[in-house]
Amino acid sequence: MTTSKRVTLILVLTMLALAGLGGWLFFKYGYVYSEGTDTGELNYFSYEGVVFKTYEGKVIQTGVKKAANSNAAIQSNEFRFSVTDQAIADSLMHSTGRTVTLHYKRYNATLPWRGNSVYVVDSIWSVK
Repeated sequence: MTTSKRVTLILVLTMLALAGLGGWLFFKYGYVYSEGTDTGELNYFSYEGVVFKTYEGKVIQTGVKKAANSNAAIQSNEFRFSVTDQAIADSLMHSTGRTVTLHYKRYNATLPWRGNSVYVVDSIWSVK
């Protein structure tokens, strides 16, 4: 095999590896796995973090469920989420204790600057 063919082969294999890595990174961190809404009482909403400050919240849903691996008989349904939009975060800061319907996008994995949850709220549908 000549030197030019060897260099071309190494270049092609490197490009394929980089394309594969880029595709995997997109699927893992950028691909929206699902979208939906969730309704419940906004239990808490906070701005937290050491290096990356993010908005984190929790909605308590109506009803109860049996705890999977616990001695407790029942527990409340919780929806934990992150918010990246400042305007949505400001609205939610003033809505604690109210019933809210939130639209979210679910990603396959978290990023430190996107929040602690794979669920990222992108809009508020209603506040009662």
